[in-house]
Amino acid sequence: MSRKKVNTFFTYFFLIIGALIMIFPFYWMIASSFKSAAEYSSYPPVWMPSNWLNFSNFVEAFKAAPFARYFVNSVIVTVACVALTSVTTILGAFGFSRMRFPGREAIFGLLLSLMMVPFEMLVITNYQTVTKLHLVDTLPVLIIPFSTSIFYTYILKNFFDSIPDSLYYSARIDGASNWKYLWRVMVPIAKPSLVTIILLDAIACWNSFLWTQLTIHVDKLRTLPMGLFVFMSDEGSNPQLQLAAATVCVLPMIILFLFARKYIVNGVARGGIKG
Repeated sequence: MSRKKVNTFFTYFFLIIGALIMIFPFYWMIASSFKSAAEYSSYPPVWMPSNWLNFSNFVEAFKAAPFARYFVNSVIVTVACVALTSVTTILGAFGFSRMRFPGREAIFGLLLSLMMVPFEMLVITNYQTVTKLHLVDTLPVLIIPFSTSIFYTYILKNFFDSIPDSLYYSARIDGASNWKYLWRVMVPIAKPSLVTIILLDAIACWNSFLWTQLTIHVDKLRTLPMGLFVFMSDEGSNPQLQLAAATVCVLPMIILFLFARKYIVNGVARGGIKG
């Protein structure tokens, strides 16, 4: 066996082992959500439930907490955040990519430097702001602070920079305004990066927890991650119900990632390379 084949074998071997290690917690969570209490607590562990159609844990979890309401709140917040972030990202990326104004590079560099500031350092200031605006315990408090992202703007700006200037000047000669050129030419061309931004933002908004915990104290306004945290605190003696609730929270993002993983990788790779 040649050295190249040996290297290829070990490369795929370790990749498969790593994939199994990463997938196993998700498999255990989903499988355990279908187990009965006896199956979950049995020793040695039961690796597969006896009945994959046993939805009693999900029924009990939905009776113990209003997960349907939490799910609707998560959908509303995620859709609103993604829509606002997409618009602000497109406009910001176009402005820094095509518009010429004094201090453009300095301003963009300053905004990029803010990426080094962790969100936890801004929590107190943001909380004081939303409190003064009387937004605490409302759904807009989960949307407005996350309506922009310099990281997504950076990805899209680099993609816009890769579009030839000749295309822009041709559109301008034909009478197209900057606004029309942006939405009819650049946005359709930048679809791969836009899809990536939408998917990454949807995952981030769906999984948001810290900010929700600080600003939402009303049960009916909780999102799935916050509702799951409270439910797990109250249902400590029913781990199979906890895992059923966790499956409801995580499964939509798992499905979304499985269908969109190629867009995420390609979009980040293309957006991070200029030219």
